[in-house]
Amino acid sequence: MTDIEIARNTKLDKIVDIAKKINIDENDLELYGKYKAKINETVYEKLKNKKNGKLILVTAISPTPLGEGKTTMSIAIADGLRHIGKNSILALREPSLGPVFGIKGGATGGGKVQVAPMEDINLHFTGDIHAMTSANNLLSSLIDNHIYFGNELGFDRVVWKRCMDLNDRQLRVVETGLSGESKIVPRTDKFDITVASEIMAIMCLSNDINDLRNRLGRIIVGYKKDNKPIYASDLKAEGAMTVLLKDALKPNLVQTLEHTPAIIHGGPFANIAHGCNSIVATKLALKLSDYVVTEAGFGADLGAEKFLDIKCRNLGIHPDAVVLVATIKALKYHGGIDKEHILEKNIEGLDKGIDNLYRHIDNLKNKFGLNVIVAINKYNQDTEEEIEYLRKKLEEKEVELSLVEGWAKGGIGAIDIAEKLVKLTKKKSNFKYMYDLDKSIKKKIESVAINIYGGKKVIYEEAALKHIKEIEKLAKNMPVCIAKTQYSFSDDPNNLECNNDYNITIRDVEIKNGAGFVVALAGKIMTMPGLPKVPAAETINLDDNNNIVGIF
Repeated sequence: MTDIEIARNTKLDKIVDIAKKINIDENDLELYGKYKAKINETVYEKLKNKKNGKLILVTAISPTPLGEGKTTMSIAIADGLRHIGKNSILALREPSLGPVFGIKGGATGGGKVQVAPMEDINLHFTGDIHAMTSANNLLSSLIDNHIYFGNELGFDRVVWKRCMDLNDRQLRVVETGLSGESKIVPRTDKFDITVASEIMAIMCLSNDINDLRNRLGRIIVGYKKDNKPIYASDLKAEGAMTVLLKDALKPNLVQTLEHTPAIIHGGPFANIAHGCNSIVATKLALKLSDYVVTEAGFGADLGAEKFLDIKCRNLGIHPDAVVLVATIKALKYHGGIDKEHILEKNIEGLDKGIDNLYRHIDNLKNKFGLNVIVAINKYNQDTEEEIEYLRKKLEEKEVELSLVEGWAKGGIGAIDIAEKLVKLTKKKSNFKYMYDLDKSIKKKIESVAINIYGGKKVIYEEAALKHIKEIEKLAKNMPVCIAKTQYSFSDDPNNLECNNDYNITIRDVEIKNGAGFVVALAGKIMTMPGLPKVPAAETINLDDNNNIVGIF
């Protein structure tokens, strides 16, 4: 059966019953049908003095086109913890329509470890991302309307972009205001995908509705001729934007196929944004359960670094354990084995590809000072010889390995890693950030690019140097969010093995003043992705019974 068929054939509990498992009363829910609900902010207020549970972060090696199953692993672990009698909860990101209809597919797990209702979560869900798109584009409308009626604030340059939650490379740079009407001022505009927008980042880093409103007001939307910034609050935009986002700020409650509670909220991309679910969701989950399983996007060099250097600073805590997900076939791919021979037993290819795993382990264990376990998402084609080879190699690094079969067996297939994680979360860690916030923008970028990516040095293009100089004072004490390809430690997606010296090129730098971080664009990364030659949209349809098919 396909993932969607497995999900559809599983009987779900009513969401009010899922809420009871974590002591949430029905009166504290806003129901979206039988199986989805939003959790009111009153719940956190009731629990704010309760001791936090343990935080388990799931990340991965550098991703490959073969898929590593990071979300599948997260769900399996949460289910596995319940199988051994632990009170666990998931805290995951919301899927974006861009990947669903593009190349990556959905983001609700697979096989017997999924969050449900799968179709709803992967599509419109509770409307959060639509609300963010509307708030973002309302601000764009207010900017252009202000300029139309005389430009009292003195806009010389508009830096705010429109957005939409679909991949569309044609909209990366557009000319607007071409109607020819009097007083309409034509200008060059740009689009981001919504999940890479500052609105998404603000939503995910806000602590409450007042923090959200204040952050929205601090957004820099443009500059005057003297390079003084113009803020969203100068347009009196933050109130209306907050109204559009007030319900979206409330976390969403759903369940796994094994009825483990799951809070799914916020969805910034990890290669072009900070890649973590919301602060409010994680804070709430830590009060509701003893073990919170959360996920950082893409490889550990991207998602985990941003989780630790950006989100953890706002959250005020760090993970008690980190799960580093890999597959045997993905490691062979990083060792230069082509797709045609990837399923064949090949210790030599595995030996070459293991370097990618080692580098992520070194970053997490030695540079961030965290407790790490490697989880192998098991496939039928994996041989005992390959698994044992990998286990022995990791023993040399003093890192445990767990073989996880969640996709085929559900939570039972994750009992081993669940038991190991309970022990690992009791160990003291020596967590440290990769840089101090009082360093210059360049120093912070270089700390990540050299220490985490392994770049020899950082090269700044002219636009980056210009904008760093422009925003240095404005961005004082802000973390950096480097937008880079996910496929490689370098900024070149084709440089998989990264055996030779390489530099990291920073093309441009932008301040996200409301979110409270600086974005550095590395290599050729785009904040509005395009569709592949054969997009997933071509296979998504309704069958004769009006059931959705083709989402994977």
